[in-house]
Amino acid sequence: MELSEALARTSINRLTEFSCLADVLEPDIIQSCLDSNGVATLRRRKLPMDAMVWAVIGMSLFRNESVRQLINKLDIVLPQEVDYVARSAVTQARKKLGSDVVRDIFHRSAATWHQRAEHPHWCGLNLYGVDGVVWRTPETKENSAAFARTANKASESGYPQVRMVCMMELSSHLLVDSVFDSVAENEMNLAAKLIKSVPDNSLTLFDKGFYSLGLLHDWRAKGVNSHWLLPLKKGTQYEEIRSLGKHDKLVRLSTTPQSRKKRPELPLTIEARLTTRQIKGKQVSILSSMLDPMAYPSAEIVDLYAHSWEIELGYREMKQYMLESRFTLRSNLPELIHQELWGLLLAYNLIRYKMILMAKSLKSVFPNQLSFRDASSHIINQLTNMPLYAPGNVPRFILDIERNAKQFKLEGKRERSYPRCLKVSKNGYPVVKRKNAAHLK
Repeated sequence: MELSEALARTSINRLTEFSCLADVLEPDIIQSCLDSNGVATLRRRKLPMDAMVWAVIGMSLFRNESVRQLINKLDIVLPQEVDYVARSAVTQARKKLGSDVVRDIFHRSAATWHQRAEHPHWCGLNLYGVDGVVWRTPETKENSAAFARTANKASESGYPQVRMVCMMELSSHLLVDSVFDSVAENEMNLAAKLIKSVPDNSLTLFDKGFYSLGLLHDWRAKGVNSHWLLPLKKGTQYEEIRSLGKHDKLVRLSTTPQSRKKRPELPLTIEARLTTRQIKGKQVSILSSMLDPMAYPSAEIVDLYAHSWEIELGYREMKQYMLESRFTLRSNLPELIHQELWGLLLAYNLIRYKMILMAKSLKSVFPNQLSFRDASSHIINQLTNMPLYAPGNVPRFILDIERNAKQFKLEGKRERSYPRCLKVSKNGYPVVKRKNAAHLK
């Protein structure tokens, strides 16, 4: 059941009272980020800034509502004679709030939730994933000036787009950090901005498109025991140093003068580990920074890369289930696009942290083994009905969310029954059908 279906089954007028989520996202975090950015409500207003934070989160949780309808239906309007907020007032309030406040709340809450969660590890390393995604913005004059469009051989086409790169803890799908810019920005340049968030004792899985010795060197040097892993890119030149075992060897990679010019501290060569294995008749080669064969067994290294698909599932959960496959964002201004995206990431983490609590109530179950679609619908449905209950009963219903976790457990992930293949490119010429196609029958 999707979020829209869950909301459609309720019979109340107001969508939800977001204050019931204060057990997850503490009001102190919101107020601290408002104060640090110099954003505060100096007098009693119809749209106080702390309430506008919840409205931005609600934009992603209730995608079927327009922003103005959402504001007027949520329990965030201060009691006044006129219980209605004009569209212009909503826009002005969002502009005053800005995107930096929501960004800081995302970072503060993500750090808090990661500290509280107990993530499983492999050989003492927590698994993380880094990958990119593209978001489509409304076609306005301001968005077109700030965000580029994808281009083909003829010309630019489509909507203005934002390129985002996220870092995710793969067992819980909890986001650690995110950066985004115009779609014209390179993914590796965006990924380099995530280096500051690399945790100690971690293994980050990259796609082969992120192969950059400068990026990988800085990633390894950032923290204590911080490693990386990615598939060997076709055509990569390397020198074998010595064998570490069957289908496992230590190799030397040479950096380019261009990369050393950008990063003067980059050495001439970098040592890496190359592990090879046959999977379904195909040779898979994995490059990693885990050079110690005793600490990190080669038999499991190739299998680890399959977990990189978890971050793609997270992007699908945001686009398909939270935004209900409405791929174009709401906001008409670049600053509000940034605010909306930080609100989306914050709303996603809110649901994912609730799912961590649900998984804790079960034995030997990880959060990524719960159905996001069903669990998110149940969580939002419970939060929607909370205003109907007495305050003393609210803790009981919060606990019921965790007690009902068993029904959201996935039976098991299915393996692909067909190989990946490239789609046929669109033909610019019309296809002429034969008048007589009897010989094809």
